[in-house]
Amino acid sequence: MGDPVRDEALDLLQGTLDLLILKTLSWGPRHGYDVARWIHDVTDAVLRVEEGALYPALHRLERGGWIESEWGLSENNRRAKFYQLTSQGRSQLRARSTRWARYAAAVGKVLAAV
Repeated sequence: MGDPVRDEALDLLQGTLDLLILKTLSWGPRHGYDVARWIHDVTDAVLRVEEGALYPALHRLERGGWIESEWGLSENNRRAKFYQLTSQGRSQLRARSTRWARYAAAVGKVLAAV
């Protein structure tokens, strides 16, 4: 049996990464490297998603039906798998964005408390 505190922390980290990926794909189809690069760039290099976390997350989201993929050519003419949101993924993005905003506001209140 797992450690419930550790399992909850892992769920939070996976849920956060899932949300970041869903938001990234809301702007259109992207291949894996481009997903990681967009998150890195839009956060002014504060967040960096490593391949070891990114690709398992993409596969998990695809198995869950939130994203779908197809093979294509990247901007440097290399074969790459491009991911895009499904309608179920768009619904999850809306629901999870709302929950994350509430969570972040609550954490902000705790940190601002004097």
